[in-house]
Amino acid sequence: MTASGVTLNELLDQPHLTPEQFVHYFADFKFRLGCTVQSPSAFLASKAGDCDDFAALASSVLREKGYTTHMVAVFMDQQVHVVCYVTETKSFLDYNYRDKPHPLVASDGSLKDIAAKVAGYFHSDWLSASEFVYRKGEPEFVLTDFH
Repeated sequence: MTASGVTLNELLDQPHLTPEQFVHYFADFKFRLGCTVQSPSAFLASKAGDCDDFAALASSVLREKGYTTHMVAVFMDQQVHVVCYVTETKSFLDYNYRDKPHPLVASDGSLKDIAAKVAGYFHSDWLSASEFVYRKGEPEFVLTDFH
């Protein structure tokens, strides 16, 4: 299953869309670093983006499907990476795992656990991790943990 031609409405119209099914739609998307978060339609149409484009869309769509989601930014020495934690599945969705057969990363949901697993993927130490929400297009941090 790929996101070839999928629109936001088509994702939202799927009555039983699970987090794992959601991730599989992005298996063939390309990585393209952006300075700002793309709109869902731009991200879906271009089939290219970065971790915050993916996590923001995942959080929005899965919340509409009744899931409890948390956006988490992990700050490391050389980069920041954003994922979407889903309480009901006790796992997070990570753009780096989009082409894996089992793309959900198991986690207890703590910022420390998510940060350690994200930093491990990058072979890096994490400095801090923050749960955040977007308000008027800007991240607003609601909880932060330091390493």
